[in-house]
Amino acid sequence: MALTLYVDTARWRAHQQSVLQQFPGMVPVCKGNGYGFGHERLAEEVTRFRSDMLAVGTTYEAARIKDYFSGDLLVLTPFRLGEEPVPLPDRAVRSVSSVEGVRGLVGARVVIELMSSMKRHGVVEDDLPKLHAAIEDVRLEGFALHLPLDRTDGSDAVEEVLGWMDRLRSARLPLHTMFVSHLAAGELAQLQQQFPQTRFRARIGTRLWLGDHDATEYRGAVLDVTRVTKGDRFGYRQQKATSDGHLVVVAGGTSHGVGLEAPKALHGVMPRAKGVARAGLATVNRNLSPFVWAGKQRWFAEPPHMQVSILFIPAEVAPPQVGDELVAHLRHTTTQFDRMVDR
Repeated sequence: MALTLYVDTARWRAHQQSVLQQFPGMVPVCKGNGYGFGHERLAEEVTRFRSDMLAVGTTYEAARIKDYFSGDLLVLTPFRLGEEPVPLPDRAVRSVSSVEGVRGLVGARVVIELMSSMKRHGVVEDDLPKLHAAIEDVRLEGFALHLPLDRTDGSDAVEEVLGWMDRLRSARLPLHTMFVSHLAAGELAQLQQQFPQTRFRARIGTRLWLGDHDATEYRGAVLDVTRVTKGDRFGYRQQKATSDGHLVVVAGGTSHGVGLEAPKALHGVMPRAKGVARAGLATVNRNLSPFVWAGKQRWFAEPPHMQVSILFIPAEVAPPQVGDELVAHLRHTTTQFDRMVDR
């Protein structure tokens, strides 16, 4: 009995192909938990569609994935002086976000991150003149811009990239390759048209692997079903059942990421109101689970355990049977499945 990730493989791969066609020269991203699929599986997919480069989050991820992918490995986390050395093959390309970092990577293949409106990390305009000497001692693969997802100020992503292209050109720095994140296909085409001698390479993860929500589905297997009446005590904390119903034990607990939800940015009055309502219910130990039965997400009977969750199904709803599987609305990037099934 397991928490299973079901993949409609044909549909999933058809979506991959549609993204590849929209973004020629794309660099697939495989970081964190491999977007819910795992590093090994995504490396297999990238090898299948013959990408020459795969982007990973950290040097530790690069060390793990190097045996599954034979192309270049772009490490997205910038190099820092004094970081723990991790043995990597020569096909590893390091991101770097400071002049000092470039100077610390003599002989290495590097991509230089530029400071975008994300304000996360990157070389700033005033440092561009200092790069001339620094890049003489490295193998420069190109520059990179990691752009924000939302632009609430009405600014334009293409204009931001073009601004940096002009700055690099004015500083007489090479413009052969620019790696970009979070651009639409039309925006990328605009840039390519204005700078035909530059190769623009979109780094894409979420859109590539998770862009078709209906291609994947998590399901947790029902392990036990126990009838309870109002007032019965149950669970680790021996709290009382507030009404008649059934306790349903389903595969999927904290070790899988169930109950561990990443914070979300809320836009608009209604989502904020719902967030406040959920927080209020949580103060009286009422938390909505990700598991669905009879068309509704069901409440946790108590906080999820390490490998299972206990749900409360009210008496007026026929309970599932042992062996049934409940659909679970889980976030791929925070979920660890027991098994993956292609269908």
